Amino acid sequence: MDAMERAGFVFKGAAAGAQIRMMAAAWHGLWLLLLAGALGPWGAAAALPPAQPPPDVEFTFLLPAGRRECFYQSAPGNGTMEAEYQVIGGAGLDVDFSLESPSGVLLINEYRKSDGVHTIEPTEAGDYKLCFDNSFSTISEKLVFFELLFDSPQDEEDAESWAEAVEPEDMLDVKIEDIKESIETMKSRLERSIQMQTLLRAFEARDRNLQESNLGRVNFWSAVNLGVLVVVAFLQVYMLKSLFEDKRKVRT
Repeated sequence: MDAMERAGFVFKGAAAGAQIRMMAAAWHGLWLLLLAGALGPWGAAAALPPAQPPPDVEFTFLLPAGRRECFYQSAPGNGTMEAEYQVIGGAGLDVDFSLESPSGVLLINEYRKSDGVHTIEPTEAGDYKLCFDNSFSTISEKLVFFELLFDSPQDEEDAESWAEAVEPEDMLDVKIEDIKESIETMKSRLERSIQMQTLLRAFEARDRNLQESNLGRVNFWSAVNLGVLVVVAFLQVYMLKSLFEDKRKVRT
């Protein structure tokens, strides 16, 4: 009987302990909800990770005659955006270009240009509007290439955390700042090399289209000239032959 009473007391104690832990967990969750509500948007913003720049964009499209095409691209705030475009095909190799900020401000407006490079710094958070207009042309369509490059300043916290992960400067032969500067310089030069290679490919495509168009024109007019020369040669032979013909009748 004593053993059964002791087991009952142990069972009651365990149940009471479980109830206390459940109540403590409930109060802890309620306290977290109240704290989140008190912080409001500042608490949510602090929990969110920092915004990362979107990936670079490259696009080639065909702009019909008399049409206007617009594209939208989101960009983070306080960053850098570089917009480049080039007309690589079509008569005249020109197009109208405009760029609007997310607030509706017209930043760039160009007329009848074959290419252009523009840098927006600092950027405004939101969707930028890029428009290409070929409404001035009624016959010729245009092949347009454009590229958007994004960059954001490096966070100081990330740089400090990276510096804390290595040994102190007095134990290194080369300072951390020198290594960071070399890495950043190499990164910027590699990005510039990629950008220049993309532009060179666009120039190559435009020159190839222009050469193919000129080749077609040269072949057409060469065929026309050849046909005219053949016709003129036959006419000359016929006329010379007709001059030496004796049309008088011979009586026998």
